[in-house]
Order: sequence, then C-alpha cells, then structure tokens
Amino acid sequence: MSDILASIPLSAVRIFEAAARLKSFTRAADELGVSQAAVSWQVKALEQRLDQPLFTRLPREVTLTPAGERLS
Repeated sequence: MSDILASIPLSAVRIFEAAARLKSFTRAADELGVSQAAVSWQVKALEQRLDQPLFTRLPREVTLTPAGERLS
C-alpha cells in the first residue's frame, strides 16, 4: 500500500484533502481554483488507483467512507 501511496500525484492529495475537509467537491473546486469536474475526475482516478471508494456521494455533500477515513 505504501508503494501505491508514494505514486499518488500531489495534486490528487490536495484535492482529496480539500474535498474531505469541506465535504463538497464544489467547495473544494472553488477553494482550489479548479472546476468541479476536475475535482470529481481526480477523486475518481484516486479511487480507481486505490481500488476502493473514498467518498459516499450525496445530493449536496460527500462523506468519507471507512477507506477515505483511513487515508485522511
């Protein structure tokens, strides 16, 4: 697992941190100055790389899954 974590781009880590802290891909995008689609794409790529969901997506917010909690 540490090999996988070492290969994660820093931009993906920043996006994950902001989305987890703000509980919103939209608010994370606003804070980071990128589009909501870019945040969603980076999170999806990170989830695929780790082979597990990190967020539960709700209509107006996201929450961390147990795997997301471990990563945070």
